Amino acid sequence: MTLRSQAQVLQAQVLIVGAGPVGLTLATDLAQRGISVVIAEIRHRGEPPNVKCNHVSARTMEIFRRLGVAKAIRDAGLPANHANDVSYRTTFTGEELSRIHIPARQDRYTDQSGPDGWWPTPEPPHRINQIYLEPILFGHAEATAGIQILSRTRIDEFTQNEGSVRAEGVNLDTDGKITIQCEYMIGCDGGRSAVRKAIGAKLSGTDVVGRVQSTYFRAPDLLSRTGNIPAWATFSLNPRRSGNVYAIDGRETFLMHNYLRADETDFESVDRDWALRTILGVGPDFKYEIISKEDWIGRRLVADKFRDRRVFICGDASHLWIPMAGYGMNAGIADAMNLSWLLAARLNGWGEEGVLSAYEAERLPITEQVSRFAMNHALALQKEREGVPPGIEDSGPEGVQARAAAGRALYDLNVKQYCCAGLNFGYFYDASPLIAYDGETAPSYAMDQFTPSTVPGCRTPHLWLDDGRSLYDAMGPEYTLLRLDPRADASSLQEAAAHRGVPLAVLDVQSPEATRLYQHAFVLSRPDQHVAWRGDRIPEDALALIDRIRGCCTA
Repeated sequence: MTLRSQAQVLQAQVLIVGAGPVGLTLATDLAQRGISVVIAEIRHRGEPPNVKCNHVSARTMEIFRRLGVAKAIRDAGLPANHANDVSYRTTFTGEELSRIHIPARQDRYTDQSGPDGWWPTPEPPHRINQIYLEPILFGHAEATAGIQILSRTRIDEFTQNEGSVRAEGVNLDTDGKITIQCEYMIGCDGGRSAVRKAIGAKLSGTDVVGRVQSTYFRAPDLLSRTGNIPAWATFSLNPRRSGNVYAIDGRETFLMHNYLRADETDFESVDRDWALRTILGVGPDFKYEIISKEDWIGRRLVADKFRDRRVFICGDASHLWIPMAGYGMNAGIADAMNLSWLLAARLNGWGEEGVLSAYEAERLPITEQVSRFAMNHALALQKEREGVPPGIEDSGPEGVQARAAAGRALYDLNVKQYCCAGLNFGYFYDASPLIAYDGETAPSYAMDQFTPSTVPGCRTPHLWLDDGRSLYDAMGPEYTLLRLDPRADASSLQEAAAHRGVPLAVLDVQSPEATRLYQHAFVLSRPDQHVAWRGDRIPEDALALIDRIRGCCTA
């Protein structure tokens, strides 16, 4: 029997197509909720990803903390003492215009002096490139019981019926056929998603926000050419060419983005060597090595649907936008964590079919909001690049004045995207079939601002408990009823949850912050740490509330 004629047949509750950060995070969370998962990935095991996604948001770090991988991620990336600052300069080696202070990872939990030091979270953001992040997530997923990763495996087609999905694929090394029988399938297979196309989802929006000539390069002596404190991101603005440079290893590898102008419609329309030297501010004697070309087009495209019956899409498969505020990958992980607990609820038997309708109802509107924030910010930055004063590099008083003005404008504009509290903590679900709304409108938010709130649909406000624990560490993995008044009787809701098989923990909250953030005796927090209900007493029909949060009410 030839290898080609051998057919491998596998079974799992969930098949995930794609082993990037979104697929790996989704698989890990599902497995920790007791769900068996197969991941199909076309790359070789250990094959590095592209050099992209330089930022892990605070909200994503909260997720990684719960999954038990935050410390390993925090310990990787740039050297521990390397500043995570964002520096704005005339060139990489030129004069500094302004600097946004973001602590090095060794000081990340203690330094509260920066514009994101006040954030109410147990896990501040972390600057790390995907080439370091993804292997950690892969290793963590691979070591998690219930997950099987199939490297060099392509899914070619699938069929679904009322009870299952049957996927057909091939091992790209042996040509062996693979059949995977599962209950649900999720496409985490990127911007060119075959799963998205197969379910008939269509992308719409702005096809080209901007083009970026991006170069991953090695330059061992670059840092010695500047007397400045190294930054995580260094933006160069001058009349000849503007771009930015990310520190990858903190020593000799960098990723440069050269933002092409509107009439530069081809990635090679600008001489790459000239642009790199101009952005860096170095002469012909400077030596460097191109490791890879990572050119990309910034877009704002959102799929018209995220689901076809038993097949879903997550991350770049469902939305693409220019990576302002670092929210491409992070938004995809937010998708994954929303879908994960919904699928687990259904597969573990306590969620009704209607629980799955919440995924698209909740995530699609948020995707529209966040992608517009990112696009509008990209357009504002483009305006700044195109409006660089011609005398910004002059040595006289006019040059000093131009640099000071540019520095103030750049700081004020960009601190919003690099310290984006609103995008982390401010978004809310206002039309979910799983949430018991009470008529109060959720507070509005901006990219950099938000108001913590227990309005149903908002993120459950974080606080530190009297015993020193993070509220999120103390909460259960499923629904948690936060009780602010220990005398309040929660027994009827506990009984209703037990009757329906809904996992519900009760946590008495003792913290000086609680009376300021929580105005009700009870707040019911979902598995994804969004508020499902609040009140001063348990409703008379506690069973109706339990039925809503488990997907019985889809209207």
